Parts: sequence; C-alpha cells; structure tokens
Amino acid sequence: MDSQTSSAQSERFKLAAVVVTFNRLHQLKTTINRLLSEDIDHLYVVDNGSTDQSRDWLASLTEPRLHILLAEKNLGGAGGFEVGLKAAVAEQDPDWIVVMDDDARPYPGAMTDFRALDLANRHAVAGAVYYPNGQICEMNRPSRNPFWHPRVFLKTLFGGGRLGFHIPDSDYQGGGLDLDASSFVGFFVSRAAITQVGYPDGRLFLYGDDVIYTLGLRKSGLTLRFAPGIRFEHDCTTFTGTERVYSPIWKVYYNYRNGLIMYRLAAGILCPSSYKMEHQSGLSFGGSGSFA
Repeated sequence: MDSQTSSAQSERFKLAAVVVTFNRLHQLKTTINRLLSEDIDHLYVVDNGSTDQSRDWLASLTEPRLHILLAEKNLGGAGGFEVGLKAAVAEQDPDWIVVMDDDARPYPGAMTDFRALDLANRHAVAGAVYYPNGQICEMNRPSRNPFWHPRVFLKTLFGGGRLGFHIPDSDYQGGGLDLDASSFVGFFVSRAAITQVGYPDGRLFLYGDDVIYTLGLRKSGLTLRFAPGIRFEHDCTTFTGTERVYSPIWKVYYNYRNGLIMYRLAAGILCPSSYKMEHQSGLSFGGSGSFA
C-alpha cells in the first residue's frame, strides 16, 4: 500500500445515521439518545406522520447534528428510508450512512468500532442484531442467496429450510463473512454504493424492502460484509412467536407482494410466475438500478 492510499484511509470519514419513526415516542427517545452519544456526524430522523407526542418532542431538541424530516403521511419504512437517505446525501454527502428502525439502536461504542474497520473495497456492511435479552434477533439474521451458491442451495433444499441460507449462530462469533442480503437494522451503506445502485424503492412501503435492496446491491457486483463485532439491539416483538399475526390485516398485502418481488430477484428466471404482477404493479424486479 502506498503512502497516499494509507493517508487517505487514515482520514476521518463522514458518518450519518437515518432513523424512521411512527408513533413510538418511548422507543424513539431511547434510540436518539443512544445515537447522539455515538461518534456520528449527522442524524436524520424521518417522522412518518406520527400522531402521538413524537413531533412535539423532536421539535424541542436543539442538538446541531440532528435533522428532522416531517412526512405529511405514513410512507412506511421503505418510503421513510428513501426520504432520509436522499436528504442525507443531498445535504451532507456523507461517506457512509447507517439505517435503523426507531426501536433499534447500536450498542455503546458501535460507531467507533465501525470506524476502526478496514473498509477498503467495501460497499455495504451489516451489523449483528440482538434482542434486548441478548439472543440473536431472528428477523434481522443476514443471509446468502441460495440461487447464487450451489452448496447453499443444496443445504436449503435438503432439510436446511430457512437455516440453510441464513447464517448460523457460529458466524456471530467469527471474523465476518460476505453476504447477499440483510435487514435495514444496523445496515451501513457507502456513498459509493448509493451512487451506483440508487436508493431503496419507497413504493414498497414495508416488508422486504431491505432484502430487495441488498440483493439488488449484490446483483450489481457490490460487496456486502457481515461484521459481527458491530452490534445492535432491536427491541421488537414482531414475529417472535411461532405464528405470524398481522395487525392491521392490510399489512398482509405488502408482505406477500414484496415477497414475490424478492423471490423473483433472488431466483431470476426460475421464478417466472411474478412477471404479470410486475407489470401490473409498476414495480421492477430487476437489479437495484431500478431503485435510483
């Protein structure tokens, strides 16, 4: 490595965070306070039309690193992340952006640990996400696309099921590995990646938008690395039991529609049944270039 490259890597890079919130003031307070205690340069909070006291509390804050975006209506997680990322890039042009829900936050020191990573030739990084009790958060467990890796495909096909293509517990103790998909909790995306693949598609509203975006990022030839030493807490109760309960019931539509988009992106021509729905919905199932 020449001296010029070494000097460039040693310079402090600009790191921003984006949080999307809707009617969870108690959780939002915890997340914002935690983030503002971390080594970040900017924090963007997208309020998705909250009707509790969230907006009043946000208006009372005077932290100069905090930027508040007030949506006129609930844009869903996908819409909120699209708005927040676009604003952060347009206004601050950070080198990296980390995203999370309002009920998720980094462990103390996580941003300092992220800054210490070797990020050369890295485009995106996924942290390890845990429930508050210290158990691995299943809904945020990263994965590899079985249709791109024959060994993973066979493991999934012959008895592995979901664990066939999601990383095992043992990888949370290792030195990291390359991924194909991750959630938007503790997800770091570089400015270079956004320049190439664009932003999450806000039309997806909620469910699967993170997997669709990260699969598209990988399909475009960019890297996604799991960094188990960068830890996050997700204080969620969604799908922690054995049965999925949707409340309100209209959320079922987005889960299954976006699921078909995700499967089409993962499987390619092996999943042709979604062709008609793609054209009816106006949503592209192609690479993440369609998200720009």
